Amino acid sequence: MALLTESPVLDADAVRREAGRRRTFAVISHPDAGKSTLTEALALLARAIQDAGVTHGKSSRHATVSDWMGIEQERGISISSAALQLTYRDTILNVVDTPGHADFSEDTYRVLAAVDSAVMLIDAAKGFEPQTVKLLAVCKARNIPIITVINKWDRPGLDALGLIDDVGERTGMTPVPLTWPAGIAGHFEGLLDLRAERAIALEAVEAGAQAAEETDIDIDALDPRDAGPWLEAREESKLVESSNGSFDREEFEAARQTPVLFAAAAKNFGVSQLLDILVDVAPSPTPRPSRDDKPRPIDAPMSGFVFKVQAGQDSAHRDHIAYLRICSGTFERGMVITNQRTGKPFATKYAHRVLGRSREVVDTAWPGDVVGLVNATSLRVGDSLFAEEPVQFPDIPRFSPELFAVARAKDPGRYKQFRRGIEQLEHEGVVQVLRSDLRGDQAPVLAAVGALQFEVAARRLGTEFNAPTSLDNLSYTLAMRVAPESQGVPETFRGGEILSRSDGEKVAVFGDKWKVGHFTKDYPDVVLEPIGASADL
Repeated sequence: MALLTESPVLDADAVRREAGRRRTFAVISHPDAGKSTLTEALALLARAIQDAGVTHGKSSRHATVSDWMGIEQERGISISSAALQLTYRDTILNVVDTPGHADFSEDTYRVLAAVDSAVMLIDAAKGFEPQTVKLLAVCKARNIPIITVINKWDRPGLDALGLIDDVGERTGMTPVPLTWPAGIAGHFEGLLDLRAERAIALEAVEAGAQAAEETDIDIDALDPRDAGPWLEAREESKLVESSNGSFDREEFEAARQTPVLFAAAAKNFGVSQLLDILVDVAPSPTPRPSRDDKPRPIDAPMSGFVFKVQAGQDSAHRDHIAYLRICSGTFERGMVITNQRTGKPFATKYAHRVLGRSREVVDTAWPGDVVGLVNATSLRVGDSLFAEEPVQFPDIPRFSPELFAVARAKDPGRYKQFRRGIEQLEHEGVVQVLRSDLRGDQAPVLAAVGALQFEVAARRLGTEFNAPTSLDNLSYTLAMRVAPESQGVPETFRGGEILSRSDGEKVAVFGDKWKVGHFTKDYPDVVLEPIGASADL
């Protein structure tokens, strides 16, 4: 295919048709609820991979295909977001795998800006956990429809009816089961598919390395000694339906109702039912509001926004990938698009679809798709890109950092590499980087939501940039934005100091919330504001 130098001719019917085939969603959960395992199970059943890496949990599994960073494979957690594209029943599923560690909620927030729905994974034994609650709040703030999956039903856990009640209380949405388990947690015999009115016995194949074997059964024809779990499942599911009603698509899309499924992702139990639900009821891309509240029509000329920037996936080439969510029109590799922030053109010669460390060239993409733009060093998180008709999508908010540390190169002779690494990490949003004249460029302050972000930053500075770095924790726990109209802003003050981001925004950091009161009394002409997403939630 010859590379293009200008925007392709828009076929509005084709754009609407292809957008209607897309389902772009994130999987959100508390750490260790099985998110990476579920993502891999979806890929297995959609035949994107040959076999799943899971055998009997993280301690004995191979590294999942979506985890590429060394620290991810060592610790069995997801840190960087992986974008997978699967095809199932002629529907394109764009799975945006979010960081699962509690410390990475800021990166997760960016990911949630790029999806049309979410799959919320709950551990059957632990129920709702703190990170799940926080991510749920982000979804509700964005009015993202949520499909709830109660996972690990093959292990001892809580009561199904109690979990349903908990979902309703914690989410504020009406939980409507679309599948129901036969057998208590730890004795997962099969599922009632309530939509299809099927009873399905399940059997793991090769300990979950292959798709589960599903066998339709007639409950009424079972031997009474075997029918007990199935009859109880039928009775419980009818009880919930009489209380909570039936599935209503409009209520689901309005985020007032959440369909609930039971699964054991490690054995691929209930995963095919989830795939069917995603195809049948999850929303396809819709017109995305711009900053001026004018929705960008799906069939408008190509537009999209960058929700993540990642470097270091290919250490041999020091590549730099910007993940672009397509919002409208047709993306074709080689087309020249405009970066709204800079007004400069950007040539899309190198466009890839990325799965872990592997990648394939993308020639065409449609609304809902995620494209990795390689060597995109000029792009930043939140940049709006467009062809022909200008558009600016809303900014992706920041979380307010709660942890702070001073970074210094251990070897002064490696300062250039250290500085380049700090700039790269700031560019990607791995950590927030704050500076001041008093501290100087050689001692920037790294700010994070969670401590693991510091560990990742130090690891990458040492391995990718050959700049071993020391981090000295500061006693600050709170940051506030200094409004531009403020007067008489000090460099330091009792219990804190003023630091600056590279975009010129000033940030005041404090040891605790009581110090804020002292500051506002001492400096009445300085206006403080909450930072980003923390104010929205």
